[in-house]
Amino acid sequence: MSTYKSPLHETISTTVTDFWNDSCAIEELTYAIEHGAVGATSNPTIVLSVVRQEMHLWRERIFEVIAENPTWSEVEVTWKVSEEVAVKGAELLLPVFEREGGKKGRLSIQTNPANYGNATAIVEQARYFNELAPNMQIKIAATSAGIQAIEDATYHGASINATVSFTVPQAIAIAEAVERGLDRRAADGLDISKMSPACTIMVGRADDWMQVVTNRDNIILNPAHIHWAGVAIFKKAYQLYQERGYRARLLAAAYRNHLHWSEFIGGDVILTIPYNWQKRFNASDVGVKERMDNPVDSAIIQDLYDHTPDFRMAYDEDGMSVDEFDTYGATVRTLRGFIKSYHDLQAMIREEFMLPNPDVK
Repeated sequence: MSTYKSPLHETISTTVTDFWNDSCAIEELTYAIEHGAVGATSNPTIVLSVVRQEMHLWRERIFEVIAENPTWSEVEVTWKVSEEVAVKGAELLLPVFEREGGKKGRLSIQTNPANYGNATAIVEQARYFNELAPNMQIKIAATSAGIQAIEDATYHGASINATVSFTVPQAIAIAEAVERGLDRRAADGLDISKMSPACTIMVGRADDWMQVVTNRDNIILNPAHIHWAGVAIFKKAYQLYQERGYRARLLAAAYRNHLHWSEFIGGDVILTIPYNWQKRFNASDVGVKERMDNPVDSAIIQDLYDHTPDFRMAYDEDGMSVDEFDTYGATVRTLRGFIKSYHDLQAMIREEFMLPNPDVK
């Protein structure tokens, strides 16, 4: 009998590192769970992809939602579909959730990205989403309003997963907000034993932004060093989390190369890996060994630090104030993309289910 374990399965079975599936598509999530995944995520971009990819599973249900709610606009129908896509993914993860006593096996569902500046609206939606299934995790963008929402949603019992986060200052602000929320909740005698907050750092999007900045500002540095920017930021944040004992767990997302897996092996972290990257990693000959405590070459960090102001903002603990989170380039680009996907999902619901083109049979 073969004892072979895929690289990802070996990662989670031999170290404290966990991985999630960066989608809630049924086929993809099933594959991920078979290889050791203990969570999954969704956002407007992912839901749009899931519905298109698995239309055979959703077409009839979408028409039913519309028929059951004839006064609903495309906005309400879109959110109902998004919720049901997330709940379906949560059902697949429920056995993991129950096996792990609520600490793992969650499905992350994203609050409306268009509400990035409205803490009250974010918390209201977070509390609603938290009741959709026992194993929901609530994604909140790490904007200035989002930091307050993270504290308040945590107080109300939601296990948050902070998103739209790329920097050490954001990671620290998120962790401190979670600590305040947990402390407030515990002080009021409310249970926190099964809560499992996470803080995402979108390492690939951090790399992307450094590439944009160097092109925009005519900055010359070693091109290979850009691929280490997100890794350096993540490892710096991890060191601070370990030193300070924060209860939120760091999560790496937005994969661009194998460093975003291999360099984090051995860390008490979560890796949210897209299905296609899981297949590539599992077919690779990259050795599974602990590298999280290996520092990034100081020459790489120095090159990025000396030539790229946006890297300094991301790498230094005090590189940005909370009020500056909203205008950081990677934040703006990512929010614009998520909001566009949200509107594209609405358009798809409208044009294919509610107001289809009468000129096309």
